[in-house]
This record gives sequence, C-alpha cells and structure tokens, in this order.
Amino acid sequence: MLGLSAAALAGYLAAIVVLMLTPGPDMMFVLANAARYGTRAGVVAALGVAAGEAVHVTAVVCGLAAAISASPVLFTVIRWAGAAYLVLLGVRALRSAGGPAIATDGADSRTGRAFLRGLVTNLLNPKMILFSVAFLPQFVSPASGDVTAQLVLLGALFVAVQLTVDIALGVGAGRLAGRLAGRWARRINRICAVAFVALGLRLATSS
Repeated sequence: MLGLSAAALAGYLAAIVVLMLTPGPDMMFVLANAARYGTRAGVVAALGVAAGEAVHVTAVVCGLAAAISASPVLFTVIRWAGAAYLVLLGVRALRSAGGPAIATDGADSRTGRAFLRGLVTNLLNPKMILFSVAFLPQFVSPASGDVTAQLVLLGALFVAVQLTVDIALGVGAGRLAGRLAGRWARRINRICAVAFVALGLRLATSS
C-alpha cells in the first residue's frame, strides 16, 4: 500500500496503540469529561481531540510543523499557552468537583463545549507538534513512492487509532461513573482535576 510493506504498517500500528494508551493530556481530558458529564461528553471530547490531531498531521504534511518546531520562541509560546489552558481546566474541575457525580444542568451545552475544549487541548500541546514531526517520517520510505501520500496515510491511521482508543476510554469511564456512588465519582473528578494541573505544570517546566 503506497509502497509501505505490511510489516511496516503492522509495526506502526502497534507503536501508536502503545502511545495512545500512555496517559497524557488528551487521555485525561477525555476521562475527566466522561466521568463528570457522562458517556456522550467523553465521546464528544474524543472527537475534539482527534480533530486537533488531524490539524497536526495536516501541518506535518504541509511542512508547517517543522517550521514551528525549529522556532524556539514560537514553541515556548505554544508550550506555555497549552500549560496554562490545562491548569485552567484543572482549577475549574476542582471547583465543580463537589457537585453531582454526573452533572445534568446544562449538560447539552457542556457536551458541546467538550469538542472545542478537546480541540484546543490538543492544539496547544507542543509535544504533539514535535511528536508528529519526529514520529511520522520514521515510517516513510522515499524510495517507495509519493512521500506526501505516505504521510497522509500514516497520519490518517494515527488519528483513527487515537479516536478509537479515546472513544473506548470515554465510553468506559462514562458508564463506570454512572454506576458509582456519588462519593467515589466525585473522588474520580478530583483526581482528574489534579492530574490536569500536574500535566499543565509538567508541560510548562519540561524542556
């Protein structure tokens, strides 16, 4: 397929599955929304995250991500913006952690905002920019055909796997939260909130 061997594609898929199962800002965002607002919010958040990753992949194909990663100033600005946004989400989650296990007031509007927040959370994570630049080209073979077409295929597979994993996590977390007693669900909300703040601080202080 497009010059890529079955073995190369299998290795690539295995690598991204492992990466998607590694805890990070995107995963925690999906889990927090599912635990707080239910399964639907978790799925919508996963769609927003996937949309953000699609933008990163498109940037790689167009060569924009390489230019961004080569600019220390721009990278720093994006890193701090992403860190601030994660901390803000964490603070907001902590403030609302004492409420119902799964919020019902304004649930539809909150679910709608989950897509936008998932999109922004992913876009403001500079690690994803560098990851896309460093990871995708490793599986491209210029001697095997159109490089752009190979990048498009690899990027599409990356987004598809991420969406599948995040939706599964969102559905699972949403159903679990719905069955838990209120006290335990609120504890999960607090844990996710603290995780957001910790991830934001880690993103801000990482080199």
